Amino acid sequence: MQYVNMGRSGLKVSRLCLGAMSYGSPNAKAWILGEEDGRPIIRRACELGINFFDTADMYSGGESERVLGRALRDFARRDEVVVATKVFYPMGTGPNQRGLSRKHLLSAIDASLMRLGMDHVDLYQIHRWDDDTPIEETLEALNDIVRSGKARYIGASSMFAWQFQKALMIAEREGWARFVSMQNHYNLIYREEEREMLPQCHAEGIAVLPWSPLARGFLTRPRGQAETLRASSDAFAHELYYTEADYDVVDAVAGVASHRGLTQAQVALSWLMHQPGVTAPIIGATRMAHLEQAVEALEVTLTAQECSLLEAPYRPHRVLGHAPMAASRMEGPAPCLSERS
Repeated sequence: MQYVNMGRSGLKVSRLCLGAMSYGSPNAKAWILGEEDGRPIIRRACELGINFFDTADMYSGGESERVLGRALRDFARRDEVVVATKVFYPMGTGPNQRGLSRKHLLSAIDASLMRLGMDHVDLYQIHRWDDDTPIEETLEALNDIVRSGKARYIGASSMFAWQFQKALMIAEREGWARFVSMQNHYNLIYREEEREMLPQCHAEGIAVLPWSPLARGFLTRPRGQAETLRASSDAFAHELYYTEADYDVVDAVAGVASHRGLTQAQVALSWLMHQPGVTAPIIGATRMAHLEQAVEALEVTLTAQECSLLEAPYRPHRVLGHAPMAASRMEGPAPCLSERS
């Protein structure tokens, strides 16, 4: 396994992060693995040297955090793993059980720690931008969470570059804890982040942790192949992908994979991991082979010609993945039983 710094921080993370959205409650979505089926994959990740695990409070209404926490207690030493979770989406029906207000953040971190069975998380991330809360209020509360020892670092997820820069500038001005990471929507099919967010992260020393590195599985299926159980029930994926130009990218991935004797997932991951500034893609795995092939992709180096073939079919997209979305479109029933980005 390869390890790199989390941006300019001293935190060392594996080049792949295992996302735990897929582990929790099958009641949220049929493709989500229950604890008995998810634990062996988490254990194998630890054996393969992955030390970075990402979840969110709203995944399976909190069950993902519980499953991940129990597994890591059994399969790893706490000081050897980097545990990340996220906050923003509703965790109840009340008006203060969502968003990035001080009230919700201070309650949410305690609830997440209780579910994880830990006294701190290593990375506490805001899942989306909250238009209803002044960013100063959010940043001060996050700073207090770090100073209290409940989180070691803070990170952000999908937003506009100007919003992220505003937050960074305010934190610097006030002497508050600074975001060290950006978990954004980035893959071969959606590359709009290359325009502003990626250069900004590079300039500011921010780690880039792409979500949906395989476009929610779309990049792994040749054109015409039947959809998986997840794909057939994933309305959010159909909002993000599935244009003719997107299929052209998939065709290019299939061509390179066939020529190299690799899986399409390995080709797409290799391309992503070699993009400037990318720290650790957040991978999902519901089968052991998914995990092991992703780790093998770390050893794959694409040629300049292969990268050109993969990139040539790309067509610009409208902004996708920044706006908060209904939990039901993301992964299932609204909390208190739901799941992720």
